[in-house]
Amino acid sequence: MPSSTETSVFAEDIREYLNHLAHERRLSPRTLEIRTRDLHDFVSFCTKAQIESLQTLDAHHVRGWVVSLRQNKRAPSSIQRCLSSLRGLLRFLLLRGRLKHNPANEVRAPKSPRPLPKTLDKDTLNAALDSPPDERWTVVRDHAVAELLYSSGLRLAELAGLDPDHFTPALDEVRVLGKGRKERIVPVGAKARAALRQWLVLRGQKLGTGETALFIGRGGVRLSRAGVAAGLRAWARRSGIGVHVHPHKLRHSFATHLLEESGDLRAVQELLGHANLSTTQVYTHLDFTHLAKVYDQAHPRAKRRP
Repeated sequence: MPSSTETSVFAEDIREYLNHLAHERRLSPRTLEIRTRDLHDFVSFCTKAQIESLQTLDAHHVRGWVVSLRQNKRAPSSIQRCLSSLRGLLRFLLLRGRLKHNPANEVRAPKSPRPLPKTLDKDTLNAALDSPPDERWTVVRDHAVAELLYSSGLRLAELAGLDPDHFTPALDEVRVLGKGRKERIVPVGAKARAALRQWLVLRGQKLGTGETALFIGRGGVRLSRAGVAAGLRAWARRSGIGVHVHPHKLRHSFATHLLEESGDLRAVQELLGHANLSTTQVYTHLDFTHLAKVYDQAHPRAKRRP
C-alpha cells in the first residue's frame, strides 16, 4: 500500500477492504493493484482536502475528487473506474455498519464512448495461421500460442498459467482458471491441437527441472506474460500480417468471428468466461450486410413477395 494510504486515519478500513477483495472475492493481483492505486489517489485527495474520516464524507467531497481527476487529464473511463473503486470500498463499510450511506452513489462519472474491440481480418488471420512454422523451437512455440489463443479465446493470464495436464488426453478441451479464480472448460480446435502436439515434442527437450508450464522460455521455465506477448509479435512479423498483434486482439477476433457465424451470444459469453452478458454484447458490432443476411434467412416474413 502506498505510504500516504498507510498514514491516513482510515487506512485500516482500506486494508481490510483490499484483503476482502483478495481472499473472499479472489480478484486477480492485477485488479488488486488497480484498486489499490485508485484508492491511493482518493486518499491523496482527502489529505489535501483535510478530510480525516470516511464517516464525514459526502457527495460534495466525492464530486471534488472527480473534478480533480478531470483537471489531471484523466480519461473518462479512468474516472469511471476510480469512482467504482470508491463505491466498492464505501459499500463494504456500509454493509458492516461503519457508514450510514454511500455518498459515491450520488455522483456520476463522465460518460465515454465504449470503443469497439479491434479484430483481425478473418482471411488474413487464417492465412497467417496456415503458414507452417520453421523448425526453430521458439517459432513452433509462438505458432502454438497464436493457434490456441484464436482457437479458444483465452486471456493472456489464462494462457500463461496453463500446464499440459489442464488438457484432456486428446487435447480437445482445456480447463482454464479465469477471473475471480473461476474455472471453465473450453474446446480446442483441430488446428490448435496439431500445433500443440508439435510444440509438446520440442517442449520435452527444453523443459527445466521441476517445471510444469505448457509454454516455456529460455532456461526451460514458464514463459512470462511479457514473453508470450513478445513471441506473438514476432509470430505476426514472420507471418506478414502487417499490423500490431497482441493476445487480446486474438481473443477479440475469436469472439467476433464466432458470433458472426453462430449469432449465439450466450455461447460466446460462456466460452469467454464473462460473468455478465453485457460484457459480451460489445462483440455484436456486426456489419449491416451480415445482419441483413441473417434477417432474410431467419425471419418468416422477411422476403418480399410480388
